[in-house]
Amino acid sequence: MKIYRVQNSKLVPTEENIPNVRENEILVKIKALSLNYRDLLVTEGIAHWKPNEARVPVSDAAGEIVEIGKSTSRFKVGDRVTSLIVPNWEHGKLSPEKINIAIGGPSSDGVLAEYVSLPENHFCKIPDYLSYQEAATLPVAALTAWNAVIEQSNLKLGDTILIIGTGGVSLFALQFAKLAGYKAIITSSSDEKLIKAKALGAHHTINYKIHKNWIQEVMNLTAGQGVDQVVDVVGGNHISESLKCIKSEGIVSMVGVIDGKTVGSIDTGTIMYKAAKIQGIETGSTEMYKRMLNAMDLHKVKPVINKVFPFAQVPEALSYLKNGSHFGKLCIEV
Repeated sequence: MKIYRVQNSKLVPTEENIPNVRENEILVKIKALSLNYRDLLVTEGIAHWKPNEARVPVSDAAGEIVEIGKSTSRFKVGDRVTSLIVPNWEHGKLSPEKINIAIGGPSSDGVLAEYVSLPENHFCKIPDYLSYQEAATLPVAALTAWNAVIEQSNLKLGDTILIIGTGGVSLFALQFAKLAGYKAIITSSSDEKLIKAKALGAHHTINYKIHKNWIQEVMNLTAGQGVDQVVDVVGGNHISESLKCIKSEGIVSMVGVIDGKTVGSIDTGTIMYKAAKIQGIETGSTEMYKRMLNAMDLHKVKPVINKVFPFAQVPEALSYLKNGSHFGKLCIEV
């Protein structure tokens, strides 16, 4: 089978045998994958995301079960499933032992292969209405957005949420905010993307390239009060910008680091003055994932896919992701 590994901060395609299935494992024929910014950090060996050995990257995949181990009980051959990035976080609150495995990262192999064999708790069955490509977008981007906007949010019907950018997590956040009945403001540097975001349900859009003082635009749209919550995918120093946008006792949900910086300056005065809450979001549990899938199935929510690459063009897909011009998710067809 064809498989990719990261060796010396380079993505290397190779041929390996289809893995044998252990007692507690299931063998999945991968049909589609999707990319996240984390995959760039792993494949390029950035900071603590650099693998210590030849790792298989990428966490998000969808496929069909073709063999099951004799001690498994959750699935049957033929089931359609997606991978789960933190499989040991099955339910309850987050704890260190629940995130000791995060597939596709520096210490655990991922799913960038034609077949993968992993323990059954690494997978979840998917709704019939979703294609493999659509389902492959869900394990990280959708679950992170769901956790931020629904599970860890105290917003009520009619409250206002500000969503930064129009990448995968941001668009899922917009779709889930619409389901929850929030008033949504979204930002981008592209009017074309903002038109598409409006069609997805955004109530207000801000082009921060045109409106240099985009924070004032947020305040104008909220009668000077600020928003109830910000979904910040940028990280680094941007958190201080997000803090300026919230109202008193508002929430900033930190869900990404697309500027590549895990350290930034924070306006602590604003945190105290506004009694602000800063909430870090670590994807979510299997239990959350199932609740999300149920809601998506009920409303037939369709993930936004920007472009699909063939399996032989994964390096090109990662370059496209790095360029940052996409609207929605980038997928790989296997």
